[in-house]
Amino acid sequence: MARARSLSEFQTSFPDETSCAAFLFERRWPEGFVCPACGGARAALLKRRAHTHECLDCGRQTSITAGTAMHRSKLPLTVWFWAAHLMATHSNGMSAVQLEARLGITYKTAWLLAQKLRRSMIDPQREPLEGVVEVDQGEIPFRADNSFFDPVKSGKILIAGAVEVIDRGTNQAKPRRKRAKYLDTRSGRIRLAAIPDNSAASIEAFVRANVKTGTTLLTDGHRSYPGLTDYRHDPRTVGKMAGHIVLPWIHRVFALMKRWGLGTYHGLRRKHIDTYLNEFVFRYNRRFYRHVSFETMLGLASHHHPTSYWDIVGRDNPRKGVPTVRRQPRRRRTATGMRADGSRPEKFEPRPVLDLTRQP
Repeated sequence: MARARSLSEFQTSFPDETSCAAFLFERRWPEGFVCPACGGARAALLKRRAHTHECLDCGRQTSITAGTAMHRSKLPLTVWFWAAHLMATHSNGMSAVQLEARLGITYKTAWLLAQKLRRSMIDPQREPLEGVVEVDQGEIPFRADNSFFDPVKSGKILIAGAVEVIDRGTNQAKPRRKRAKYLDTRSGRIRLAAIPDNSAASIEAFVRANVKTGTTLLTDGHRSYPGLTDYRHDPRTVGKMAGHIVLPWIHRVFALMKRWGLGTYHGLRRKHIDTYLNEFVFRYNRRFYRHVSFETMLGLASHHHPTSYWDIVGRDNPRKGVPTVRRQPRRRRTATGMRADGSRPEKFEPRPVLDLTRQP
């Protein structure tokens, strides 16, 4: 169901809220409901709370969207599913303005929706690059304000990038080599990150965070790389030669990233720059099978906590830490009736059945 290649197939698979909720339930509990608090398997679906199951053993109420990108969202599931499908399958991604027009929602809602989906793209436990890796730095223009974007007069953001060099015949990051040249290669997985400067500390931090120890680094001979003693260093002095001839794959990644930033977003900004770079990395690494990345977009395959609006904008929640004064305990509707918060559900014992067939 989640691997629909065309828009019509996706629309047929998820036509309403019920089909979306059934898909989430199956992905979260493939062998049946399991309570995250007590491990119980008996649950009741609440009618007054959308997509929420209540454990009949401990009374814990669990939503099928809890822990995903849709955590505590008031938007319909169909809007989330459509947005994830559009952002996952579109070759250049979708801006908030495009989502606003496609989904019929406000710009603020589309912006927050896109930001949450972008933050669920990258798994913090992803495997580092290995084998033979090209590493280099590049600059991309950024927007300083909301005025007309002019790349000539804009500022520059320094980006560090790494890409695996893959052998076309074996599809492994161990390409064949003839003297100083690698034969019949293509680009594999990539990593991108914004760095503050060209210092050795910034470049070494990027390499150690994204490249496996013992990997062969193809570089332009920058002075920062010899300090990485636990890596194999294969410097390629550029000199007067064009950089894309010496390091072809990383420069192709930089060129595609610049065109993507200018074409889709009309210039990136310094704020949230790493989030947009992770989006480009996610889409590039899945360029041959975009239709299977739909579940990752919704946060179903990630291992990090969902991001709230206040985490995205970088401000403290003004309501956090302020105690709510209540005259009496809050009561909520449950599967067995109204119950005060903090109280355990009553265990109903079956009544004895009278045997009317016995004679006195």
